[in-house]
Amino acid sequence: MTGFATILFERDGPVAWITLNRPEVLNAYDTHMRDDLYMALGALRDDESIRALVLRGAGRAFCSGGDIREFGSAPSAVAAREVRWRRDVWGLLRSLPQATIAAVHGHAAGSGCEIALLCDFRMAAADAVFSLPETALGMIPGVVGTQTAPRALGLGRALDLVLTGRTIDARLAERIGMIGSAVAPRRLRAEADRLARRLSRIDRELLAAVKRLVWRGGDVGMEQGLREERAVAVRIAASGRGKAT
Repeated sequence: MTGFATILFERDGPVAWITLNRPEVLNAYDTHMRDDLYMALGALRDDESIRALVLRGAGRAFCSGGDIREFGSAPSAVAAREVRWRRDVWGLLRSLPQATIAAVHGHAAGSGCEIALLCDFRMAAADAVFSLPETALGMIPGVVGTQTAPRALGLGRALDLVLTGRTIDARLAERIGMIGSAVAPRRLRAEADRLARRLSRIDRELLAAVKRLVWRGGDVGMEQGLREERAVAVRIAASGRGKAT
């Protein structure tokens, strides 16, 4: 996939890399990036030969949040939200059948933090910092932050992050489970690649099924979750897909 204005797409065997590529504004998220990601993730979803995706940022940051130069440019805040929901990049990212990894360095603020929280795995360079500052600006973390933060951090930590808007460094993020690991900046790409390669050996249908079960676990009761788990286990056993490829 080529021709994107705001992202870079690379493929190395079964692993795809998407790099947010607006380094001059710390990869601030704008409508062009939204459209590029929507197109790239849609194509990725339909490519059965790709088993894992790594998301990262170019330059000095992962993503500094929404591009403030676009704030107020829509006819209304309601219209802006409706356009965003019609091109649901976030729902698409969350529902990908591939394993998704956020490799974070520098700032992951606002929607940048929310992009990371939507991924199945998060690892960060030691210089990474995370924040959801929207409340202080009279908004909410309306990408998905109010829903992904409590799932990743628990209720108390999520309320702290969302309501205070404070910054969390990589060391604290690792301690509270926001990321799986903090690594030296020079090792971030190699460690993300190592994890992606490991995950890419899992059968695609098996990986997608497990992802759906775990993500849905926070949305349904235990009884319903166990019913769905049993049904998937029977289907996977019958298909002979119980081993990594």
